[in-house]
Amino acid sequence: MNVRTIDHVNLRIPADGVEPAVDFYRDRLGFEIERLDAYRADEQSFFDVRLAPAHVVHLWPTDAFDPPEGEHFDHVALLVDEGIDEIESALEEAGVEVVNRLDAPLGATGEAPAVYVENPFGYRIELKTTVA
Repeated sequence: MNVRTIDHVNLRIPADGVEPAVDFYRDRLGFEIERLDAYRADEQSFFDVRLAPAHVVHLWPTDAFDPPEGEHFDHVALLVDEGIDEIESALEEAGVEVVNRLDAPLGATGEAPAVYVENPFGYRIELKTTVA
């Protein structure tokens, strides 16, 4: 088996979490939201956050949502083209709190500075720079 890349990640969110998700991912972080109309029309049970041309997060609103706790889910790491200072400035401008900053966490692409934020549902997101 020769895996090329991750296609998508599925995350459950609370049934009433659609608007907070749109606010966080689209309005604060600047990602495109897709298939929201199809979700609202009950044509499918999830909608997407487009992270990059070939990568999405499926958000599944459900009454069965349990917030992540302990080690059940730690984070999704995203490579970002901007430098760490630019990332932090953009987050501050958008009113998104940085919950942690690491100078050189190790990942698939090596070590580089990263900041961590939480979405409205308790999932942590690592924003890792590609700029040395």
